[in-house]
Amino acid sequence: MLAKLNTAFTRATDHPDFGKLLLRLTFGILILFHGVAKIENGVGWIAKMLQADGLPGFIAYGTYIGEVIAPVLIILGIFTRPAALVMAFNILVAVFLVVAGKFFTVTDVGAWGLEGEALYFFGGLVIMFLGSGRYSVMKNPALR
Repeated sequence: MLAKLNTAFTRATDHPDFGKLLLRLTFGILILFHGVAKIENGVGWIAKMLQADGLPGFIAYGTYIGEVIAPVLIILGIFTRPAALVMAFNILVAVFLVVAGKFFTVTDVGAWGLEGEALYFFGGLVIMFLGSGRYSVMKNPALR
């Protein structure tokens, strides 16, 4: 009986392209919120952190690529794999610049100090490996 129920449930929920779309929308929209905050408030504070580490401040403008352009491409399903790699790399840079000190910490509720950042990073990698799936604004699979 359980096997039949599981088979029926599997048949009803076996929609990998919809799953890819849901994954893309979730991560793309959530990262886009960070990008909108950068648009509204600027990236000057990031430039200062970069300069304090001996790096050129103009690199901070790359945040707009990783948190605005890449998520929009992911949401639309255009150049999804490279956009997801850019998004994941952006999160990695943000970790090293802002929250690297939390690597060996645990929060009061038992979560890893970098749990959110890890989720975004690995979510980006998962999207990169899965691709856009069928639901994309591009008909040509080479542009997805």
